[in-house]
Amino acid sequence: MTKIDIITRPSKFEELKDALHDIGITGMTVTHVLGCGMQKGITETYRGVPLTVNLLPKVKIEIVVCEVPVEDVVDTTKKVLKTGQIGDGKIFIYPVENVIKIRTGEEGVQAL
Repeated sequence: MTKIDIITRPSKFEELKDALHDIGITGMTVTHVLGCGMQKGITETYRGVPLTVNLLPKVKIEIVVCEVPVEDVVDTTKKVLKTGQIGDGKIFIYPVENVIKIRTGEEGVQAL
C-alpha cells in the first residue's frame, strides 16, 4: 500500500479528480491549504499599493493505493497538472504500513 499526496492549484482539481476516477481511484481526501514554494509567493497591486502574497491557495489530495499502480497515478497526475508554469504542484509518495477500518476492524487492503 502506498500513500500519494498531491498539492496543486484549486483550478485544476476537478480535471484531476475526473482523470483519477478514470484510472480506478475511488477514494480520496481533499483539503484546501495555503503554501508557497521556491517562488515565495507573488506580488499584487491593491489600490495602488504593492502587496506581497506569501501563501497561495492550494488543494491537497491524499490517496492510498494498493491495486492501481503508483506509476499510473503519477503519470496521470503529471499529464493533467503540467502547464510548465511555476505553481503546478508537487507529488509526495510514502509507504503505508497498515490501514484499519474503525467501524469493522478490517485491516490492510480490505480496509480500503
